[in-house]
Amino acid sequence: MSDIRLAACAEMLFCDLDFLDRVRRIADRGLLVEIWDWSTKDVDALAASGAEFSSMTGYLTGDLTTPDGIAALLESAAASLPIAERLGCPRLNLHGTGLGEGGLPVRPVEVVTPQMWLTAADTLHRVAELGAAAGRTFVLENLNLAVDHPGTPFARAADTLALVRAVDHPNLRLNLDLYHAQIGEGNLISLVTEALPYIGEIQVADVPGRREPGTGEINYRAVADALRALGYDGVVGMEAWASGDSDAALDAFVAAFAG
Repeated sequence: MSDIRLAACAEMLFCDLDFLDRVRRIADRGLLVEIWDWSTKDVDALAASGAEFSSMTGYLTGDLTTPDGIAALLESAAASLPIAERLGCPRLNLHGTGLGEGGLPVRPVEVVTPQMWLTAADTLHRVAELGAAAGRTFVLENLNLAVDHPGTPFARAADTLALVRAVDHPNLRLNLDLYHAQIGEGNLISLVTEALPYIGEIQVADVPGRREPGTGEINYRAVADALRALGYDGVVGMEAWASGDSDAALDAFVAAFAG
């Protein structure tokens, strides 16, 4: 058996409220809170909110493979670590490259070369070392290319898993996003089974629409049963838009993953 903890992304719920009130509404339900870009937030107010944070974006700019992009990524990852400490946030999220307006990559890549794979692994090792020194874990998130993030390198779950395996560092894990994985690859229960030793966190939303569990094609109750059978005792975070009322969306999420 496992003891799964649940989180919700404050960027996508209670959107009629100011951000601090969104965080409080999620925390009042006993859920962990996920946030994105910390540089746009009142960090002191968040730290005083009483919320427990699960993950936050761990960089502001940069990429894994170009000289200037690597320098920017390492600099902004280092700048993110004191914020994570201030918030008590254990995990900092990364992507294959910086994302800009509408979630599109700031540097689209058509072909990922063997040298880019080697460089990305080296960069991630350097990021993991930063995390180790600060007592935090960076998590590499898979994305989908077909709907939300075309042109993003190292986007598929198979790609992020290959990189995390290659780096093999305890301060670099996967943020395994099952919404993105369903669009790009499917076969979710086999995926979580294979990736289990490398998972730092799991994120969920239904397909299509990126809304709460129960609004689309994914059988999240079966996924939850599989995670418990595997002994997964980490965090599952809902990174999804509400199809209607945000509290009702959270009710559906909690119901899908309740033991």
